[in-house]
Amino acid sequence: MAERIAHLTDVSKSYDVILCDVWGVMHNGIDAFPQASEALTAARAAGSTVVFITNSPRPSPGVIVQLRAIGVADSSYDRIVTSGDVTRALIAEGPRKIFFLGPDRDLSLLDGIDVQTVAAGEADAIVCTGFFDDETEMPEDYHDMLVAFQRRSVPLICANPDLIVERGHRMIPCAGAVAAYYEQLGGETRIAGKPHAPIYVAGLAAAAEVRGGPVDKTRVLAIGDGMPTDVRGAIDAGLDLLYISGGIHAGEYTVNGKPDEAILHAWLKREGAAPKFWMPRLG
Repeated sequence: MAERIAHLTDVSKSYDVILCDVWGVMHNGIDAFPQASEALTAARAAGSTVVFITNSPRPSPGVIVQLRAIGVADSSYDRIVTSGDVTRALIAEGPRKIFFLGPDRDLSLLDGIDVQTVAAGEADAIVCTGFFDDETEMPEDYHDMLVAFQRRSVPLICANPDLIVERGHRMIPCAGAVAAYYEQLGGETRIAGKPHAPIYVAGLAAAAEVRGGPVDKTRVLAIGDGMPTDVRGAIDAGLDLLYISGGIHAGEYTVNGKPDEAILHAWLKREGAAPKFWMPRLG
């Protein structure tokens, strides 16, 4: 069973590299978690290299700006690798005429890539970063459009594999929910972010560059809160995992405002997940 730890310092000395999730671990979309920044800052000071790996569809420069605005400390990480960063390669390899499904703020994902945004009926691929309005829409709202795409065998490139995120105290659907719905309709999806391998390869490469040499995977700790993304990705990559129980799945095992350890372990077992450590919030 996963070992409950009180502080990251209880285990960080055993790891040269920490691959840390962002949304749900460092902040909730509105407010930063200061104790998380403090814990990672201390780990870096003790010699660990910290790489944020996030399913944000934005390239890393835009995420840096976002993190500063929310209040995540620059001192808490060495590098950031985003799903947007690794998805750009999928977009560049795909058809030139694309339909962009997502808010305008994510259009920077396409900067410098030789693609043309067109109407749905003209597109040979979909690039999905989310919803046009994630405050009001669900995947089913795009049913007719997605069915039409599926009938033409149009692939959907998903830039954010997360199904949901916590925004403040609300759960908001993400592009991963659209991709999952498209697959249910028989459509093809192409994904590079968590839990898929490309983002972990890129994260470890970034850590190796910072450290100036190869990384021993037995001395890499992944941190995350999302079962289908962070947890599955760490397992598939063969990494030790620190599971943050207070994230998007907290409702599965919280009793009277606190995680019930027996229920938590039963839930993890049902999910086929075996993190090495767990704690309610990173600190």
